[in-house]
Amino acid sequence: MTQRSGLALAVLALAAEEPMHPYRMQRLLRERGKDQVVNVGQRSQLYKTIDRLVRDGLLVAQATEREFARPERTVYAASASGVDLAVTWTLDMLTAPRHEFAEFTAGLAYLPLLDPEVAADALALRLSDRRGELERVRRDLALAPDFLPRIVVIEAEYAVAHLETDVAWIAALLDDLRSGALAWDRAALTDIARRADPGGGEPS
Repeated sequence: MTQRSGLALAVLALAAEEPMHPYRMQRLLRERGKDQVVNVGQRSQLYKTIDRLVRDGLLVAQATEREFARPERTVYAASASGVDLAVTWTLDMLTAPRHEFAEFTAGLAYLPLLDPEVAADALALRLSDRRGELERVRRDLALAPDFLPRIVVIEAEYAVAHLETDVAWIAALLDDLRSGALAWDRAALTDIARRADPGGGEPS
């Protein structure tokens, strides 16, 4: 069975909306801002996802279209099982999300590898990026047509809330690093780690 992913869900949702070809799927995802939550940067990945959905009977090739001198394009529709699976995936993503190992969290876990000053410089860059992203999402929300219902941009609302929290937390951490409220000594931390592991990693 096709592995659950945001891109596979997006494809099934679009094909359930109405039959369409991959190029239109990619265009609509970008026009609707869904490329901010689903990775559609590479068309090859989109076609691989479609191939898997067709293989598993979740998408059905319905017809072919030709526009002017362009190559023929296959139009896909979601099967009944494809629509059912899209609903199941949506419920699963909302209620039982997979545990994701974010790189930023891993970087925080191993912050002591850096000197506090270097860590502060790195986090300042991160903070600048997150602030820029927050302003971009806010701007996109403000520019959304008034006739769009809230449900269409609900993921952007969540992105704003998440980014606001991210910016506030990183800014506070950066203040602690620059003031010296948060500091560390790698030698001292290594000593603590050794004392916490008296066996030295040897099997008992």
